[in-house]
Amino acid sequence: MKKFIRLFNTVKYLKPLQVYYRLYYFARRRFRNLRGFHYPLAMASTSVPLTLQPSVPSYTSLSDKTFSFLNLSHTFQNGIDWNFPAYGKLWTYNLTYFDFLQQESVTKEEGLLLINDFIRQADTHKDALEPFPISLRGINWVKFLTHHKINDKKIDDSLYAQYNILMDNLEYHLLGNHLLENGFSLLFGAYYFQDDRLYAQAKKILTAELNEQILEDGAHFELSPMYHQIMLYRLLDCINLVQNNKWIDDGGWLTEFLRTKASKMLGWIETISYKNGDIPLFNDSARSIAPLSEELLEYAHNLKLFIQHSTLSESGYRKIVKPHYECIIDVGPIGPDYIPGHAHADTFNFELYIENKPFIVDTGLSTYDIGENRDYERSTKAHNTVEINGENSSEVWGGFRVADRAKVIELVENIDHIQATHDGYKKKFGILHTRSWKFEENKIIIEDRLNKKCDAVFSLHFHPDITEEDILEKIQNSKFKIQNYNFSPEFNKTSEALVLEIQFKKELKVEITL
Repeated sequence: MKKFIRLFNTVKYLKPLQVYYRLYYFARRRFRNLRGFHYPLAMASTSVPLTLQPSVPSYTSLSDKTFSFLNLSHTFQNGIDWNFPAYGKLWTYNLTYFDFLQQESVTKEEGLLLINDFIRQADTHKDALEPFPISLRGINWVKFLTHHKINDKKIDDSLYAQYNILMDNLEYHLLGNHLLENGFSLLFGAYYFQDDRLYAQAKKILTAELNEQILEDGAHFELSPMYHQIMLYRLLDCINLVQNNKWIDDGGWLTEFLRTKASKMLGWIETISYKNGDIPLFNDSARSIAPLSEELLEYAHNLKLFIQHSTLSESGYRKIVKPHYECIIDVGPIGPDYIPGHAHADTFNFELYIENKPFIVDTGLSTYDIGENRDYERSTKAHNTVEINGENSSEVWGGFRVADRAKVIELVENIDHIQATHDGYKKKFGILHTRSWKFEENKIIIEDRLNKKCDAVFSLHFHPDITEEDILEKIQNSKFKIQNYNFSPEFNKTSEALVLEIQFKKELKVEITL
């Protein structure tokens, strides 16, 4: 019964559109399987040469015959298996994104060999022909073909067929960043093939989803700084495309719309990033996946974009900057109700950098694989906040699902003082959690109050460079224990670090001296 209740508390937040497309795609797939339906893997096309300014080079993921994604490497000695399963679906996805075409070291000849090998094996592809990898691969192929001034009928016909598959499988069942990626890619396909049908769908998606997904303070609504960087990168690429290639005369409306959204997103990422360039690892965020903030800002400068200052409001994040430290806290929702797959049970989480170096950090993200590690990294215990009676503040489960979720029901902000209350434990235990932060020049005072007694634990996770002596020097509280945990700044990359756990019943005060 508990499983059915949890499932109901998860799906009740879905939009009717998501439910419709989930049912429609399921029924259509069953029907097509019975009829032996297959998409054509090549379609007659006509492409046009495009002009693009230099973008952001990708992280190095291809060297000789070795592909490296998510800190896992594999060498294909006897031909590439584009369905390579050993490292999980996300690794296979990355292999088929073709992001490595944007490496500065990949030559025209090497890139063409890889593309043609992919096309040669087209009838064996599995994950590669799903809409998400098609979307990313489409952009990467167009950028590569444009950069090297390649006009290849075989490649064009394959790419046009892939866009046909994408058009028939738009990710309305998921929405969020997946549908937005579909829209970005369709715009590239529309310009490359001068296809009115692709353009109309791209414009429809981008208009609706950018208005929906970019909050008033400029944040991407899934509230992952990493995904914000990725979405901003795609948006900048689209601005690059429409500014440098005149095709459809819409009076400049789309160009101006994209530029306006990018300006807000640039302001948010500039504000949320630390002085040393790091982003907070809130929700599903990891390093070495998205372009760096400074790279995005430079790219935007080259596109002559204006940066609109962000006040960090709707996203729920707040940043306090003092001469010796930067502190970023989370007093907002866990994410959009209908797509919280990248959310963690981390309400009232925070990070602290001292003298431009990480001190208190988010645990990070090492995997998307469903299991114990994924469950832990999304849990309340894995964040710098309060866990009550051994339960999560939001009911994260199944890798990318959330049932009951914490909501901030009160927020009071003054200069150097923030106080908020969330109800994540009210339904199960009748408990409200109130946390206040007081920011002084050389001290941060954190107070936690519960409306009734229980078994509560406040965890503080420290960067691997921080020693036990450093902790004892800066944390003022007499009742705690220090244990080890795995800090995960990147996928499949962990370092042993220290976590301080303070047990209390109803009220707690912790002082961090700098």
